[in-house]
Amino acid sequence: MAQVPQTFFDALAVRTWCGLALESLGRAREEIDAINVYPVADGDTGTNLYLTVESAVAAVEAVFTAYDVGKPTLADAARAMAHGALIGARGNSGTILAQLLRGMAQVLADGETAHTDGSGLRLALRRASDSARQAVAHPVEGTVLSVASAAADAAHGATGDDCGAVARAAYEGARTALAATPGQLAVLERAGVVDAGGRGLLAVLGALVETFTGEAVPAVSGAHTRVASAAGGDGVPHTEAEDCAEVLDAGGPAFEVIYLLEAEDAAVARLRERLDGLGDSLVIVGGDGLWNVHVHVDDAGAAVEAGVEAGRPYRIRITHFGAGDAHTTGGQLPRERVQRAVVAVVPGEGLAGLYGEAGATTVLARPGEPPASGELVEAVRRAHAREVVLLPNDAELRHTAAAAAEQARTEGIRVALIPTRSAVQGIAALAVHEPDRRFDEDVVSMTSAAGATRYAEVAVAERQSWTMAGICQAGDVLGLIDGDVAVIGTDVTAAAEGVLDRMLSAGGELVTLVLGDEAPESIAEHLEARVRESYLAVDTVVYRGGRQGAVLLIGVE
Repeated sequence: MAQVPQTFFDALAVRTWCGLALESLGRAREEIDAINVYPVADGDTGTNLYLTVESAVAAVEAVFTAYDVGKPTLADAARAMAHGALIGARGNSGTILAQLLRGMAQVLADGETAHTDGSGLRLALRRASDSARQAVAHPVEGTVLSVASAAADAAHGATGDDCGAVARAAYEGARTALAATPGQLAVLERAGVVDAGGRGLLAVLGALVETFTGEAVPAVSGAHTRVASAAGGDGVPHTEAEDCAEVLDAGGPAFEVIYLLEAEDAAVARLRERLDGLGDSLVIVGGDGLWNVHVHVDDAGAAVEAGVEAGRPYRIRITHFGAGDAHTTGGQLPRERVQRAVVAVVPGEGLAGLYGEAGATTVLARPGEPPASGELVEAVRRAHAREVVLLPNDAELRHTAAAAAEQARTEGIRVALIPTRSAVQGIAALAVHEPDRRFDEDVVSMTSAAGATRYAEVAVAERQSWTMAGICQAGDVLGLIDGDVAVIGTDVTAAAEGVLDRMLSAGGELVTLVLGDEAPESIAEHLEARVRESYLAVDTVVYRGGRQGAVLLIGVE
């Protein structure tokens, strides 16, 4: 069915464009994933772009839903689109797309006008290209940045103020630039593909054309995304895997780290310098106090800590590229998924770094904001494995995790859910994880280790309530063992000591302490001394959990 064209760029046009872009990326997602070889050949660019636009669509729809009568302004819709893309941006290309949309929104929202014409669209496309290029630490030609610049240049050369004509010119300019990307970037030429991020942007611009003309642009066929001959230089036909065998020249960082960050501009400037020294593929987008940070590093914990120093990071996602990834194998493209991965929900930034360094793909659960099943499914997909062990690390997330596991199984992924009820049980499970042994044996061993770990936490009561230990008042310190309140007090250290004594009275060999940001500075030293003096042959290990909700997490195994 033909789309009813929009005459001007108004709020309805923003809504229509976002919806059409999501549909277009949905159709092209697998194709884009398949040609993803730069900056990392992890086969998820199409998926990341789709999820980024999906978040933008949700934000725009929320703005329209808020209006019982009439409709939002162009500024309202454009800002919602940009904000939704920013908070939902995934991966390198998704983060850049979020900045492209933010650049457009800065122009579209200027002056609070009801609508704009082709001249405004030209300015928006130029601002989008410029702002995206500025957000990338080391811009590379032959990528989505080149395609965006070409689109802006072509739009500038279009005659008249008709939005449809400007959009079509931008699309044609982008299509020409996309075809040229293999000649600009050697890794694309060797793989015989165009840039995946640029291909995704072309789909988004095609949706823009349809928004203003009512006509869908012709589908981009595989012949336009794969440019290499089926035969190698020796005239012998090669398989796709063989063509891609030597795409990159050298290995690179092992982790992708992404988080949202609340911080001032000056702090973000310092963060750029810090992260640029830690890794590559650095992209920081956003503004007005909210940023989306993306970087590839070897030290995931250091990247998160840099964010903590700059402001308040949250929605932290750490992905280990895996043994079969191009970034860790000296340049070999992954010919198939890795065999096994672990996906874990973690309550704080410090644990996200710890789990990430142990090879797990993490999902951050902020206090009061548990992840939905869709977010867990997306994390399972990011793990890019045939077998996945899922650690919810929260009793209340068991059903959510079960739903995510069931969805992932319908996609052909073998998923085992270990019902961990605390992050310290997840640590115990991860400690015995051995991806080289049989899946069932690994799951049994991890489940056993988690089950053998008693867990506790020390927290501050938010309100008066009845508990297993009596009535507590708001502000009281609570010590919970295996989910039930066992200690009520006024001092964090004393309550923690009481909890620890109760747990160790039943025996134990190892105590794990995970300190939240609000934990007293001396508590770890005090508890370590208590264990050393009162419980022979019991070891203690201490981790920094960051903003994890609880003041202290305790595990005894």
